[in-house]
Amino acid sequence: MGEESTQQYFTFLAGTTKNPVHLHVDRAKGVYLYDNKGRRYLDMIAGISVNNLGHNHPAIVSAVREQLDKFLHVMVYGDLTGQTQVDLARELAGHLPGKLRKIYFVNSGSEAIEGALKLSRRFTGRHEWIAFRKAYHGSTMGALSVMGGEYFKRAFRPLVPGTRFLDFNDPDQLNAITDKTAAVLVEPVQGEAGIILPEKGYLEAVRQRCDETGTLLIFDEVQTGFGRTGEMFAFQKYKVQPDILVLAKALGGGLPLGAFISSSPIMETLTYNPELGHITTFGGHPLSCAAGLASLRILSTELPVFQIAKKAKIIRDIFSNHPLIKEVRGTGLLFAIDTGTSGILDKFVRRSLHNGLITDFFLFDDSSFRISPPLTISEEELTFGCRLMLQTLEEVSA
Repeated sequence: MGEESTQQYFTFLAGTTKNPVHLHVDRAKGVYLYDNKGRRYLDMIAGISVNNLGHNHPAIVSAVREQLDKFLHVMVYGDLTGQTQVDLARELAGHLPGKLRKIYFVNSGSEAIEGALKLSRRFTGRHEWIAFRKAYHGSTMGALSVMGGEYFKRAFRPLVPGTRFLDFNDPDQLNAITDKTAAVLVEPVQGEAGIILPEKGYLEAVRQRCDETGTLLIFDEVQTGFGRTGEMFAFQKYKVQPDILVLAKALGGGLPLGAFISSSPIMETLTYNPELGHITTFGGHPLSCAAGLASLRILSTELPVFQIAKKAKIIRDIFSNHPLIKEVRGTGLLFAIDTGTSGILDKFVRRSLHNGLITDFFLFDDSSFRISPPLTISEEELTFGCRLMLQTLEEVSA
């Protein structure tokens, strides 16, 4: 980013950190970003699991342009509908079990979490939520209340009361779920904790305890949805069905779109006592739905072509047994590479940028870096990117 652009950034844009990396993106195509000087960067994180089909996929761009010629916003969600919105809901429902049929579109993952939490209280009449330590569900006040890390929460207290936290993968704590619990909110794979996979039988045990207590089970698949784990959704991979499913990120094909999904009896409680129990102005925006529909149709037919398992093996083979790597954790194309050393990740991310790579760290794991490239990345591109990551790690560790 040039000096003038940097000055304007600090003058006009609110930031999230005092020291951003300042890559000024001019355009993006496939698995690459290009800055305003024409330099190319290999994207190894896909906008944090958003651009699962890469950047500016021609079918997605074409679908957005077609919708653009028809209409943009027309009315608050729920009154006036367009065919693209209906088509996306129908197509999405076709990939879900029969119980998960009613889809409520919103604008983001945080909004989808908020809607799911409200829905759980409305349906059960209970007030308690159970979430997990080191879980991330968004930054709005309700989502922040169920975040499993105090560092990001303490400055904003008091938060929504009635939330309890368990340790992921500890079945001995599941008795904390009682007939007072409205919902258990869990990521089937913990993302910001550093890609923590569920141990065998754990999600099944959570499901069973929820059934015993009449508690709703909410799966946050904002990061894991739409092929990221090798299946369309992680709950299919682990064969545990939630009562409420939360989606976002890749749902919109690169445009802002989120959703919370449940059964008709549960979802219909938002339509009375009070009416408009949940409402959004821009949720299910026609451009976002057009992009999401095009993306979903491609994934529906081409996901096996991407050979996710083969690409995952490339990542494991390159990083395993290297002296600077403590552990490789992942599933599908969602990986944490654990260096076992804290304090070097900021240097690693910045050095990666210098070397032409886009990478990232995790909020609740200060020794691991993230790999979640577009699913469309070729084996050659992935191999190059992973080897360059190792080279970069060696450079910052020297």
